[in-house]
Amino acid sequence: MTTRTQTLVGWHVEMEFREDGDRTRAVGLVRLGDGTEVRAHGTANRHPSDPDQLRVGEEIAGARALMDLASQLLQKAHVEIDEVSGRHSHPIPR
Repeated sequence: MTTRTQTLVGWHVEMEFREDGDRTRAVGLVRLGDGTEVRAHGTANRHPSDPDQLRVGEEIAGARALMDLASQLLQKAHVEIDEVSGRHSHPIPR
């Protein structure tokens, strides 16, 4: 028996970063197959005694934005489940 994999849809995720002194801000955006756009934010703050490593701030702020994005997508999915099923699903708390 062979299993065939089919791609149903692709998501496009964009991340933008802004540096402001010791703070890095990230904004994430995902465009879903139904045309919905979900935006998320994350920040990282460099301690004054830490070395100036732009990449590390981007990674932390970006990871936090992606976690926010994941949480919003879970919430969205549960709302859609509830609308179709008439039941109350239990999303993971934010």
